[in-house]
Amino acid sequence: MRKRKTQSENGNTFQDLQSIVDHLMGPNGCPWDREQTHESLKRNLLEECYELIEAIENGSMDSMAEELGDVMLQLVMHISLAERSESFSAQDVFNTINGKLIRRHPHVF
Repeated sequence: MRKRKTQSENGNTFQDLQSIVDHLMGPNGCPWDREQTHESLKRNLLEECYELIEAIENGSMDSMAEELGDVMLQLVMHISLAERSESFSAQDVFNTINGKLIRRHPHVF
């Protein structure tokens, strides 16, 4: 498993989010985060998706940005858990979705 870079100067990148989540879920992190599993996080992921849908329906871009961040946090937590168990990596996720998008759009690619 590759080591992630440390937090950037402004702390506002996807890699920074991964680094923060890794720290929270690590041995010196948050007890609640360390206890999470794919199964225990299912409810949180669903709840955050519903909150995002509500923000979309309300037309609130500020709320959408916040809720997209919450959904992204859930995804990064699942990826972190998978990487810890060596089930799959973030790169595997990106490879899969990028390949799927290209296959489904032969008229573009």
